[in-house]
Amino acid sequence: MYTLLRNILFKAPPEKVHYFSMNCLKMATTLGIGETIVKNLFQYKPTSLAKDVMGLHFPNPVGLGAGFDKNAAYLHELEALGFGFVEIGTVTPKGQPGNDLPRLFRLPADKALINRMGFNNEGVAAVKERLINWNSRGKSVGDLIIGGNIGKNKITPNEDAWKDYSICFNELHDQVDYFVVNVSSPNTPGLRALQEKDALTKIFSELQHHNAGKKKPKPLLLKIAPDLTKEQLDDIVDLSLSMNLSGLVATNTTLDRSNLSATSALLSESIGMGGLSGKPVQKRSTEIVQYISTQTAGKVPIIASGGIFTGADAEEKFSAGASLVQVWTGFVYEGPSIVKNICKYLAEKK
Repeated sequence: MYTLLRNILFKAPPEKVHYFSMNCLKMATTLGIGETIVKNLFQYKPTSLAKDVMGLHFPNPVGLGAGFDKNAAYLHELEALGFGFVEIGTVTPKGQPGNDLPRLFRLPADKALINRMGFNNEGVAAVKERLINWNSRGKSVGDLIIGGNIGKNKITPNEDAWKDYSICFNELHDQVDYFVVNVSSPNTPGLRALQEKDALTKIFSELQHHNAGKKKPKPLLLKIAPDLTKEQLDDIVDLSLSMNLSGLVATNTTLDRSNLSATSALLSESIGMGGLSGKPVQKRSTEIVQYISTQTAGKVPIIASGGIFTGADAEEKFSAGASLVQVWTGFVYEGPSIVKNICKYLAEKK
């Protein structure tokens, strides 16, 4: 059924389809009976997959990666679909429009996407207000876990990047359950230079200082690119251990096009710049998860992201050393049943 619907939706521009689909879901879940139907269709009910990671209780280990709900506008709807956690953002201090349209492209032959969104978001104040409203209902065990993915504004020079990350961290601290520092998107000029050890040390030193002064410190994670060299990965491992990072998100999108089929490679050339996600990044992402897990002796929790479409894909990440998994491109191609299908597979394997 979803395959037929997907074929229809794929005839329209990806970004328009994204908002159309989510707004339709929002309308459906506004009605009590609609919400009940959605939950019955798409939520995985058993609690056998609940997991405690980084001092947080995740109702299940399948989350939605950053970039899908940039402005925390669809938390109720995503919870209804059964996600164990949702990473909002990337959020920047000031709202910004992102890169010019079109900026999101499908490569269906390879179950992949290319995006050059450019941290488009409404800014930290607007996102904070939505999160305050979300949290005003009160929290209980088993609720959706919210991660805050934070970045810098495009106009902010790299030497001042730590200030942008600090602003977002302080503004959202009471509203999210954990933070992810995003320095690995390929779509903000110069951003990936912040993955170097000295730059990361400056950012995390500031954030750890702020965190230590809070009544309830929040887990701090770093999201890394799949294009890092072994030497850069070793620096990340050293930084994770020396600065007591709460975890890593591995990985972001890639600039590498070498794994594309001939059909997608031609399409990719016409599309131009952007980060590639989906099946072509699966193998590299798993390799990085396994390398980090081995080098840290499993001491640093890893949220695995990259090419996860099925339960078997998720199991591959867990076998490599991941603690949790995130989907994004898989959600686009597999549809709203993806969480339930992955959870059911994992539960049967236990």
